[in-house]
Amino acid sequence: MSQRKVLELFYDVVSPYSWFGFEVLCRYRNIWNVDIQLRPGFLGGIIQTTGNSPPALVPKKGIYMNQDLNRLSEFFQVPLKHPSDFFQVVLKKGSLSAMRFVTAIQMSHPEFLEPVSRELWIRIWSEDKDITEPESMLEAAKKAGMSEDNAKKVLATISSPEVKNKLKETTDIALKYGVFGMPSIVAHINGKPEMYFGSDRFELLAHKLGGFPNIIY
Repeated sequence: MSQRKVLELFYDVVSPYSWFGFEVLCRYRNIWNVDIQLRPGFLGGIIQTTGNSPPALVPKKGIYMNQDLNRLSEFFQVPLKHPSDFFQVVLKKGSLSAMRFVTAIQMSHPEFLEPVSRELWIRIWSEDKDITEPESMLEAAKKAGMSEDNAKKVLATISSPEVKNKLKETTDIALKYGVFGMPSIVAHINGKPEMYFGSDRFELLAHKLGGFPNIIY
């Protein structure tokens, strides 16, 4: 039986901090000897249910977030660039259709879940491109290596009850763990789940996993 510990990553591609968390966990899964289980959820539903507020809507937090993202981009070596119209892209368009697409990928072609998620982050948070229109999602899938035929078949399912219910189910599971924002990492260690919020708790997580003394990003 595998002795690898399990880390669940609850994420939404509209969240730049989720991108940092995603990339760091992907880099460290073999070093830490852990299984990463990607859990695409809907951040908008999390925020609404918990009564949380997007940091950009709090003026001082919004100003700080701009600086923070620039620092983290350099530190984590993730090519993040701010969208030219943040409020339109992130708050008005949002990510519901994109996360349904990611969920449908997870359900039918799980081997593409990681690369498609990454390509969607690159589109919105590096290339200042749309992630909500059908052609945008197909382009992300193509860059991730999916065939056009398979990507179109997946896209045709994103409004189905099965896909909608799966995304809601994952979001509800996150809420049961106590998630109030994303990224949130749930570590399963010795049969007990522990939730870590944000992309700045990796030292604590490493300590909990086994006392790894050095983290080199």
